[in-house]
Amino acid sequence: MDLTFICPACKQQLEADTAMSGSEIQCPTCNNKLVIPEADAANVRTHNPIASSASAKQEYHFSVPVHDEPVESLIVKPKPPLEAAARGEEKQLRIRCIRRTDCVEVGKDHFEEVVNDFLNKIGETNLVSINTLNYTHIDMGTRQILTDYGVMIVYKG
Repeated sequence: MDLTFICPACKQQLEADTAMSGSEIQCPTCNNKLVIPEADAANVRTHNPIASSASAKQEYHFSVPVHDEPVESLIVKPKPPLEAAARGEEKQLRIRCIRRTDCVEVGKDHFEEVVNDFLNKIGETNLVSINTLNYTHIDMGTRQILTDYGVMIVYKG
């Protein structure tokens, strides 16, 4: 059975087993030394309302399977759609955004070179679309709002 009592220094409600009555402890809140009072009808709690509720703790005993060899994966990759399977392609649509500010080095603008290199790498047959972007950002050095541009490339890959 548990008994509840209050720390005289900080007024924190504490709880202890009735077997600890009369022993001296430190309050976990204020570190004040106090003696656990004797059990009486006012401070003994005999019934725990949570113990009979649905949220009471239940003890489960699970066993974990042990294998000598690697186990097959239970997660299966979905099969490609029938249209893609008929073409023999498993390429997915991908997007790449290239900002002009990322292509500027030491005052030289390499934006066109970066875009051309990327387009040559993916090939014309895999290109789906290329769109221009305008965006604004705050330059941390000057604390000004700057407008810049870039491209969004949609491709199969």
